[in-house]
Amino acid sequence: MEEKYKQEPSDILKVVMFGPESTGKTTLSEQLARHYNSVWAPEYAREYLQDKWNEERKTCEPHDLLPIAEGQMKLENKLAKKANKILICDTDLLETKVYSEAYYIGHCDPTLEKYALENTYDLYFLTYIDVPWEADDLRDKPLEREKMFQYFKDTLDKYDRNYVLLKGDKKTRLKTAINHINKLLNS
Repeated sequence: MEEKYKQEPSDILKVVMFGPESTGKTTLSEQLARHYNSVWAPEYAREYLQDKWNEERKTCEPHDLLPIAEGQMKLENKLAKKANKILICDTDLLETKVYSEAYYIGHCDPTLEKYALENTYDLYFLTYIDVPWEADDLRDKPLEREKMFQYFKDTLDKYDRNYVLLKGDKKTRLKTAINHINKLLNS
């Protein structure tokens, strides 16, 4: 049953956009996928939670996290088969774990935590908060950006994940990301 949260074996490079809401992860994911003529795995939680908001006017609750994790991994595993050398992931289960702990007083479902820590990626791009906040139905922490950024950074450090901090405008971030991905592709 828990297999639905697990990555399927793949020999492609996998990179993850990682960071607080409204820090340019989706934009960069799309740009990188175009640059490498590949695909990107969108953040499943956005679709899931937007549908929930539209239907019930309710935000994320703890019981939503496992269906979100399942949907994310189903999407990632499907798209990994279509990727050209590299899969760009707009998020991963470690990010879902961060949000679970931040929103639910340190709590994370043990199954989510297990796969958040077991699933592996070649590189994380930690997106900084130096881009303008863009409000939408789901974003709700514009005044906690620094605190949330620190939580994301501390998580990458705690679990010894390979990451690069991305700062600056879109062009600068894209150039930095491409340079780091090219190093991995050429090694």
